[in-house]
Amino acid sequence: MESFNKHPLHLKNPELQTSPEVKNAVIRNERDGEKIKDNPTDRIESYMDRLENVFLNEDESIRKRNLEVYRDKIYDKLIIKKENFPESYFELQKKIARERGEQVDEIPQSVRDQMIEISIADQKASLDSWMNYLTSEDAVYPTWFKYYVWKNITKLSQFDKERGEFKKRTDTTVAPFPDIYREPLAQIADLYEKVKEDNKTLKDEEIKEAFSKKFPSLYAELIQKSMEQSMENREQIEGEWTKYNQGNNSDASKLFESLEGRGTGWCTAGKSTAETQIKQGDFYVYYTKNANGEPTQPRLAIRMNGTNKIGEVRGVLPHQNIEPIMQETLDTKLVEFGSEADSYKKKSNDMKQLTIIDEKVKENKELNKKELIFLYQTENKIESFGYDTDPRIQEILSTRDKNEDALVIFECTKEEIATNISEINENTKAYIGAWTPTIAKQIPENINHLYESFPDNKIFRKTIELSTKKPEQYTKEITDKGMQITDYTKDLLSKVETLKNNENINLVSFSVASLGFPNGATLQEIYNKANELGLDLCPPQVGPEIRLSYTDQPNGDYLVIAMNSIADRDGNPFLFSVSHSDSELYLSHNYGEPDSKYLSYSRFVFSLRK
Repeated sequence: MESFNKHPLHLKNPELQTSPEVKNAVIRNERDGEKIKDNPTDRIESYMDRLENVFLNEDESIRKRNLEVYRDKIYDKLIIKKENFPESYFELQKKIARERGEQVDEIPQSVRDQMIEISIADQKASLDSWMNYLTSEDAVYPTWFKYYVWKNITKLSQFDKERGEFKKRTDTTVAPFPDIYREPLAQIADLYEKVKEDNKTLKDEEIKEAFSKKFPSLYAELIQKSMEQSMENREQIEGEWTKYNQGNNSDASKLFESLEGRGTGWCTAGKSTAETQIKQGDFYVYYTKNANGEPTQPRLAIRMNGTNKIGEVRGVLPHQNIEPIMQETLDTKLVEFGSEADSYKKKSNDMKQLTIIDEKVKENKELNKKELIFLYQTENKIESFGYDTDPRIQEILSTRDKNEDALVIFECTKEEIATNISEINENTKAYIGAWTPTIAKQIPENINHLYESFPDNKIFRKTIELSTKKPEQYTKEITDKGMQITDYTKDLLSKVETLKNNENINLVSFSVASLGFPNGATLQEIYNKANELGLDLCPPQVGPEIRLSYTDQPNGDYLVIAMNSIADRDGNPFLFSVSHSDSELYLSHNYGEPDSKYLSYSRFVFSLRK
């Protein structure tokens, strides 16, 4: 970069290059043997390199581990504290209750605490969305732009659609962090990239005006513009697929121009993002015809990694979900990709099934057991092509009586569902209630449906046989079944000693809270308490054995194996964990130091002492 070109971050924040974090990064990099020029651009890039190594590391296991290390620190700095919840928030809740016809004079402290927990959870979820997006491969922006976005959105509350602006965030803000609007972000990145490449572009009045605006104002303006853009001939599905070839700059420009101003919500609507994605692979877009019969309106996109591997599939509904009316068009196209499209078939089938259920509910028709299991996601998560869950799921569930639906799913009567130990008898088919080690020892093994709360909190209880398999056999079986295991976890697994004989073991899981730690606890505190309650640590083989046998693990579920830690190549202790995330079953690892802190909702698998 030429020295006369000022970095966009320096133009936006001249003090950044002299900030403590930048100074420290320069010192560390020079200590590592890298000579940093004493100018704002090189100093800022030195800091960006450090951030990239931590949060955008090419090794996925390191990247995820680093993010988890910092996640609680980020929460502590940005999430509202319980003591900062304003009284006005509770007054608003009382007003809302009164408008619903409920008489609420005072909100009990227990209910207040519950409201606070829900609000904090919502804030964490919205912040997680940004962390996951900015550290994902989908966000193809340069590191410095991700940093700039993060520094800004963490200061903002939700977008006010009526006023067309963001509310500012304070220590007493209860609302979640802003939603992610990908197309406007890509447009801002495109603008800033132009300025970074050549500051002379600021002589262009249009660029100068846009760049001079503060991020919240520009972001809000572009979001509002995107929302106002209407899609013509929405009912039209006749159209054409267009392929844009990998590495073709001319195709990248054509792709950008075809999406500009169309309100797709795709990040590809930014020119620099379109160029980056075309460098990574081919790109297919389906355009429906306008009133003149010309294919101009983008409705579907298939982004490839290279020429053969599908990177993502997107539509134009909120969160880039696929319109039901466009599903058949997409399915027909996916057939062309052969086995590569297999992973997308479940998403397509899920969307078709959800559409059938949605139509039945609107027609006031009864849902059968299979449909309810699908809707409540008790076995598998409903997968869509968008970034977030299909909004129809919650819309349908909000009209359902989950207690009545549970009777259909469990094929039982109300009397056959126990909510506490005293209600259990020889006819009991399901248990939905408190779950502690004491209760676990009293629940008969013939009760198959176990939940702390239905349907979101299923209880894990399983008897498995530990075998004499060697580490490499476990690794092969896990990968052969299409399950995921990182190279780092493979290294830990290779250190597990092979058992001499097969043995059966009774396993059960508990949250940290159910062990008596509502505010979380260290690993040593958890192990000490478990021992008092009659729970034993598991042999390390439990990790790979559960992974292989627990194929119906609910999506989003995460279990840590309570075991003696295994030291990695650097001597750091780790535990195995099994999880189901984004349709993938993982054998992974977690921190195993005695003072490692685990949150109240973290779940551990123990061996039930005989």
